Amino acid sequence: MTNREVLISGAGVAGPALAFWLVRAGWRVTVVERAPELRAGGYKVDVRGAGTTVLQRMGLHAAARERDTGMCRITYVKRDGRPIAVLPADLLMGRRGDDLEIMRGDLGRILFDATAADVDYRFGDAIAGLTDGPDGVEVTFESGARAEFAYVVGADGLHSATRRRVFGETPLSHLGAYISIFSAPNDLGIDREEIMYSEPGRLIFAYAMGAGEPAKVGMTFAAGPLDHDRRDVAGQKELVRAAFAGRGWRSDDFLAAMDASADFYFDSLSQVELPSWSAGRVTLLGDAAYCPSPASGQGTSLALTGAYVLGRHLGAPGGLAAYEAEMRPYVEKNMAFGRKMARDMVPGSRLAIAFRNYGMRTLRFHPRKEQVIDKVLAPMHEAANAIVI
Repeated sequence: MTNREVLISGAGVAGPALAFWLVRAGWRVTVVERAPELRAGGYKVDVRGAGTTVLQRMGLHAAARERDTGMCRITYVKRDGRPIAVLPADLLMGRRGDDLEIMRGDLGRILFDATAADVDYRFGDAIAGLTDGPDGVEVTFESGARAEFAYVVGADGLHSATRRRVFGETPLSHLGAYISIFSAPNDLGIDREEIMYSEPGRLIFAYAMGAGEPAKVGMTFAAGPLDHDRRDVAGQKELVRAAFAGRGWRSDDFLAAMDASADFYFDSLSQVELPSWSAGRVTLLGDAAYCPSPASGQGTSLALTGAYVLGRHLGAPGGLAAYEAEMRPYVEKNMAFGRKMARDMVPGSRLAIAFRNYGMRTLRFHPRKEQVIDKVLAPMHEAANAIVI
């Protein structure tokens, strides 16, 4: 193949991770990103199993470990804020061995820094048109520039414009809930701790990297598909306010902080399920192809692993089909786990919450609590390691 140019749309996690592997395979890589600069915000994400192995093969695991959130404990609280149970974070979240937890923006920066010298990053631009031909893909950018690439990869997230452009409107698989995350003053003095409060169909959580650091607040509520504009932030805040106003714990304080936050995020808990991830010379990666939903805690590992697998196959005869064949069983395991966790994330009844709280309160006294947690989280570990790379 004489054309060794690849265009990746999206400079989050999946895009730079793929660029890392493609450069080493001799490709010339351009990454286009609609945002004017590298996104620094976001929430904490887990890297487990195969994703951890990929970071190690990239030589970036040590850098990511240095930026680990270092969460020490998870505390469940009552409506008035009194603790129900306090448990070690690594135990409860199932992190073992080289698994780590890192802020999404920190991981994105590590991947960007590892590739910036070899990759043409174009911020503040996006794909305006694609024409797929036998020898390459002609691309028109919103800036007016035009170029031809051997392949185009859409790594542009849950609401991928690349996916829509190539596959048309593909409905998301809604998992019955919505989530909002934003920064707030750390009035509680949270220090390497995550605090959780539940009501039927509602979950509030807050965490911070230190007592002097801002808190990240999450508010998740059960709901069927809502008719809302993804670009209407004020309207999204009203949906969150309607779901949580007057609820327990610090709900009203957090809603007041939400109004002043500069990094408000809102989206559905949804999955992307496609019969194929490629069409011609255009393929999808990460959340654009197989978002398992934030409830799974596996989106980042899928992105890293998918980038590694696609990087090995791109350009080979039948390479895109081989990428899909190798990834799909792993993806399907994580999709199933994501669906289960979405149901568990926002319990629908007070009885379910009381049962969960009782289990958390008594767990710390159990002489074999590690084994109990390992059994409960076995489906997660199975999904995280459901591919040999």
